[in-house]
Amino acid sequence: MINKKRIICSIYRSKKKDEMYLYVDKTKALTQVPEALLAMFGIPEHRMDMLLTAGRKLAKANAEDILSDIDEKGYYLQMPPVREPYMLDLYKAPVNPTY
Repeated sequence: MINKKRIICSIYRSKKKDEMYLYVDKTKALTQVPEALLAMFGIPEHRMDMLLTAGRKLAKANAEDILSDIDEKGYYLQMPPVREPYMLDLYKAPVNPTY
């Protein structure tokens, strides 16, 4: 397949996994995402559509990787960032600690 240089991309957020997103070609929507992935992902919540070009700067993903995966697999899955062990302790800390 020839990698498309630009597409209108739909982005969906997972309600099950914080900071997990699916990027798909808007014209095909979620039709090419495997059912097993959708079951793990949960009900997709549409966040936005955008013109995605190879040179576009994105905060947490590489536009060329997204375009390549959408072209080859039909979707791109953005995984949540890995939390360092010390960061996990912050989530466990009480909101109003008593000293």
